[in-house]
Amino acid sequence: KRHTYASTAPELSDNTRYDFFSRVVPPDSYQAQAMLDIVTAMGWNYVSTLASEGNYGESGVEAFVQISREMGGVCIAQSLKIPREPRPGEFDKIIRRLLETPNARAIIMFANEDDIRRVLDAAKRSNQTGHFLWVGSDSWGSKISPVIQQERVAEGAITILPKRATVEAFDRYFRSRSLSNNRRNVWFAEFWEENFGCKLGMHGKRPGSLKKCTGLEKVGRDSSYEQEGKVQFVMDAVYAMAHALHRMHRDYCFGYPGLCPRMSNINGKELLGYIRGVNFNGSASTPVVFNQNGDAPGRYDIFQYQITNKSTAEYKVIGQWANKLHLNVDAMRWRTGNPTLPASVCSVPCQMGERKKIVKGVPCCWHCERCEGYHFQVSEFSCELCLYEQRPDRNRTGCIPIPIIKLEWHSAWAAVPMFVAVLGILATSFVVVTFVRYNDTPIVRASGREMSYVLLTGIFLCYAITFLMIATPCLAVCSFRRVFLGLGMCFSYAALLTKTNRIHRIFEQGKKSVAAPRFISPASQLVITFSLISVQLLGVFMWFAVDPPHTVVDYGEQRTSDPEKARGVLKCDISDLSLICSLGYSILLMVTCTVYAIKTRGVPETFNEAKPIGFTMYTTCIIWLAFIPIFFGTAQSAERMYIQTTTLTISLSLSASVSLGMLYMPKVYVIILHPEQNVPKRKRSFKAIVTAATMSGKLVQTGSDRPNGEVKTELCESMETNSEYFTHVDRI
Repeated sequence: KRHTYASTAPELSDNTRYDFFSRVVPPDSYQAQAMLDIVTAMGWNYVSTLASEGNYGESGVEAFVQISREMGGVCIAQSLKIPREPRPGEFDKIIRRLLETPNARAIIMFANEDDIRRVLDAAKRSNQTGHFLWVGSDSWGSKISPVIQQERVAEGAITILPKRATVEAFDRYFRSRSLSNNRRNVWFAEFWEENFGCKLGMHGKRPGSLKKCTGLEKVGRDSSYEQEGKVQFVMDAVYAMAHALHRMHRDYCFGYPGLCPRMSNINGKELLGYIRGVNFNGSASTPVVFNQNGDAPGRYDIFQYQITNKSTAEYKVIGQWANKLHLNVDAMRWRTGNPTLPASVCSVPCQMGERKKIVKGVPCCWHCERCEGYHFQVSEFSCELCLYEQRPDRNRTGCIPIPIIKLEWHSAWAAVPMFVAVLGILATSFVVVTFVRYNDTPIVRASGREMSYVLLTGIFLCYAITFLMIATPCLAVCSFRRVFLGLGMCFSYAALLTKTNRIHRIFEQGKKSVAAPRFISPASQLVITFSLISVQLLGVFMWFAVDPPHTVVDYGEQRTSDPEKARGVLKCDISDLSLICSLGYSILLMVTCTVYAIKTRGVPETFNEAKPIGFTMYTTCIIWLAFIPIFFGTAQSAERMYIQTTTLTISLSLSASVSLGMLYMPKVYVIILHPEQNVPKRKRSFKAIVTAATMSGKLVQTGSDRPNGEVKTELCESMETNSEYFTHVDRI
C-alpha cells in the first residue's frame, strides 16, 4: 500500500496498475483541466505545449491534449519537449520553433523550475518580451526562482498551485526545535548548519565555514524561515492513515485496548477500504476525501505574475478552481501600459455574412468566405440562396423582400413622353375645335369631314395612351392598355388607308371609263374604316378571353449581380410578343397605306392629299423602323422598363405628330391666318378626273423623253384648258 502527499502523475489514478495507491493532492489531470478552463475563459483556442522530458512534464501535457481533444474548442499548434540534458542552443531552438506558429501565443508549460527559467531567458534573448502568454503548472506556481531577473518576459504569466494554507501550529512547533530537543531527526544537524551558515564541531558538514555554531541559534529569529508549501499535505496524509486505522480498530476491536487479534493479520484491501472512506477536515480546514481512484479533489489557486505601478513584480491571486473555474478577469494585468486582453487564436472570428471554411485537420483555423450574390449566412459554416423574390439584408444574416418599383410620374423617363403627349393633345384639340367651328368651310369639307374626325380620334388616342403606359399597373389599367395600345394607330391608319385606297380606285377607274367607282361616298368610307378597326377590336377581345389581364412583379428584369441594386418591376402581364401582335395589325395597315401612297404619288396635287399622305407614311415607317431595334435591343438592359416604355410612347406620339403636322396643320394655318384662301374652287366634274388620269398615263410614257419642267407645264396647261367645262365635285 502507498499513501502519498505530493505525487501528481495522472497515471497513478489507474486502478488496474496502482490499485492500492491513494493521495491527498489532486492529480495533474485536474491541473490540466484547470489550465484548459483558463485558456477557454481567455478565448485562446490556439495554443502550444511545452513539457520537460520525464513523467511529470509528458504526463501533464498528454492529459491537457487529451482533455482538449475531448472537450473541443482548443487546438494544439505545437507540442515541444525539453530534453533531460539539453544541448547548447536548445532553448533558443525551442523559441524559434514556437515562433513558427506566431498566432499560438499561449504556451502551456509542464516543466521543472530550471527549464522554466531557461525558456524565459531564451525568449528574452530573442527579444520576444510580451509576445508569449505563459500558462504554467504547479511546478512554476508562485516561485520566485524561475522569474528572477527576467520579470518583463514573464509578465502576465498565469500559474496554478494546489490550494494550500499555512499551518500555524507547525510553525510554532518547528521554531521551537533546537539541537537539544530534536535529536531524533538524524538530518536536523545538517539542516542547522545550512540554515544558520555555521559549523558544528570538528565533524561538521561545512568544512569551509569559519563561524562555529553555538547551539543557541533560533529558527525564524537568526535565519529566514518560510513554511514549506507541502506541510499541509504531509499532515493530511498522516491524519488520513490515522483516521483509517482508528475506524478499523473501532470496527474490529471495539472496547479492546491496543491491537486485537482481528487486526493482527488484516487484508490490504480491507485497510484500503477504510483509507478511501475517510472524510475529515484537514490541517487547512478543508475536507480530506478520496474518490474511487484514490485521488483527492482538485482545488487550485490561480496566480498571475504582475508588475505593479511601483515596478515591483509579484504573484497576485486572480481566481480559484474547484471542479469549476472562478476567475476575476478585472484583476488581471498584461504587458505594462496595455490593458486589453491579448489573443491567441489561429483565425479571427468571421464577420456577419461570412462563413467559416475550416482548414483540414485544424478545426480552430479557418478562412472567412463572404456569402456572395443572393446568398445569406444560414449558419456558422454555410450560406444558402434567398428565395427568388428576396435578397440578403445588409449583414447577410437573413433575407428581405426585394423592393418593387414602377415607372413614376416624376421620372425623367415619364416626364418627356408626357410633355410630348400633352403638347400633342393640345394641338389635336385645337385642330378639332377649329374644324368643328369651321365645319362648313370649303377646306374642311374638301378634307372629307367624316374621315378627318376619325383620323383625329386616332391621333388623340396615340397621344393619350402615353398616360396609360405610365400609370401604376392594376387590373383596370392593364385592361385599358390592351384595348387602346393599338387602337389609336388602328384608327389613324385605317382612315388613311381608306383615303388612299379611294384615291387609287378613282384614278384607276378614270383610266378605263368616265363612270365613278363604287363605295367612294362618305358613308361607304366610314363603313370600310370601322370594318378595319373592328378586326383590331376582335383580336383584343379574343386576347381577353384567352389570357385575362393581370399584374405581375418581374424580379428577373432588374436582378443585377449586386443584390443591393436588385428591384422587382410591377408591370402588366404583356409580353413583348403580345405587344408586337397588338401593334402588328396597325403596322400592317400602315405598310398597306404606304403602298397605296406610293401608287398614288403621281396624282396631281390639285386634286387630292396623296402626296401629304405619302410623306406622312414614309416618315412613319422610318419612325417604326427605328423603334424595333431600340425596343428589342434593350431587352437585356437593367433600364429595360424605362427605355421600352419611353421608346414606345415617344414612337406613338411622333407618328401622331407626323400625321397631325403634315395633314392638318397646313389647313389650320389657312383657316386661321389666311381665310381669304378658304373659298370655293372652280367646279370640276369626274370627267376632269378622267382627263387628269389620262394625262398622268401619257406623262408616265413620255416622261423619259422630256425634261421634268416641260412635263409639268404640259399637265398644267391641259388642266387649265379643260377647267371651264368641268362641273363641281369635292376635292379628293
